[in-house]
Amino acid sequence: MARKARNSIPTPSRKETARARREVQRRRRRARTIALVSSAVALTALLVSWSILRASNMPGDSVPDMGNAHIEEGTESPQVYNSTPPTSGPHYGSLARWGIHTSPIPNELAVHNLEDGGVGIWYDCPDGCTDLVNQLESVAERYHEGVLMAPYPGMETQIALTAWNRIDHLDEFDEERIVRFIRTFQGADHHAQ
Repeated sequence: MARKARNSIPTPSRKETARARREVQRRRRRARTIALVSSAVALTALLVSWSILRASNMPGDSVPDMGNAHIEEGTESPQVYNSTPPTSGPHYGSLARWGIHTSPIPNELAVHNLEDGGVGIWYDCPDGCTDLVNQLESVAERYHEGVLMAPYPGMETQIALTAWNRIDHLDEFDEERIVRFIRTFQGADHHAQ
């Protein structure tokens, strides 16, 4: 009796083997590229979402940046700023002393403090407000550097908080809100902007 021929799998040629390897490598490279691009897109979306969420949760209001040009100290012509009190713009090269002041600080001096990561606590009490000033001082005294407190005549509200490109107006003392503003913005250096 004759033997049946075995079903044998044909051995691929070297050319076919090389072609198959190249195809596997091409598929792997494509899968890696898709994975990298997908990861980059997902990471970018996450960072954008985080930035938007963070910005929307920041205290105060955003004020457009007026730059950080230094001007000659003692310049008589007053600078025009886009907020009251100012939150950025031309300023002197020196800083106001950190801490509590009993008289107004020139805008051109205070703005440099904000650029260096400072926060301003400003109050306007044409008829006097000893209790409010004492409350504000109780907050300002906690910070040895990075916080200015001074009167600022002519504001629309009794209290304003400023940082670089941020402002918050308050009609009455709110310790939690003031401390949150200070903690959020104190120490952020804006020289690189």
